[in-house]
Amino acid sequence: MHRAKPLPQYLIKRFQGWKATTYAENEPWYRHLAADGQYPRAMVISCCDSRVHVTSIFGAEQGEFFIHRNIANLVPPYNPDGEYHGTSAAIEYAVRALRVSHIIVLGHSNCGGVNGCHDMCSGNAPELEEKTSFIGRWMDILRPGYERVKDIEDEAERRSALEKEAILISLENLADFPFIANEMEQGMLSLHGLWTDTGEGALEHYVAGTGFVPV
Repeated sequence: MHRAKPLPQYLIKRFQGWKATTYAENEPWYRHLAADGQYPRAMVISCCDSRVHVTSIFGAEQGEFFIHRNIANLVPPYNPDGEYHGTSAAIEYAVRALRVSHIIVLGHSNCGGVNGCHDMCSGNAPELEEKTSFIGRWMDILRPGYERVKDIEDEAERRSALEKEAILISLENLADFPFIANEMEQGMLSLHGLWTDTGEGALEHYVAGTGFVPV
């Protein structure tokens, strides 16, 4: 691959600073993780958005979370068709190999992916309807959620509601994975839905029968 270039200098300097401080001060712990492997208690499925910093929100250390990020923190339906399924593969690994006890779906405010789904489903983003749009086809996962909230008159409220539908759709799809359903029946695995307001630093969790409530 001849088009790849060296890492930008500002990132090299940041790495060197990390290696000389954080790594140097915690070298035994890093070596322990490298030698003994990872044993995370939870998997977190979050958005790719750079403003969502999962480990900072929970004050997590290395080795604590198995994190998978994608556009709009979506989980696709269970569909073992032999094609490429990065999110489903990560989930399978977390449950079957790492034996995590919790799967957390973490959504957030002002989500660009969710806004894209809203615009596409409302007829305002025809480019996302194209079969060649990776984003559009991925956001098809959220179409059922749009149908649930499309009658909300206030647009800002409708978009916010759709952000939470992305979490609920993902939880519903997770529960349909046979190996997840089995672990849940055995009391070995639980699912959780969270939504964070990136500007306010607020966090809400989903409570069945009640909805999203502040933590």
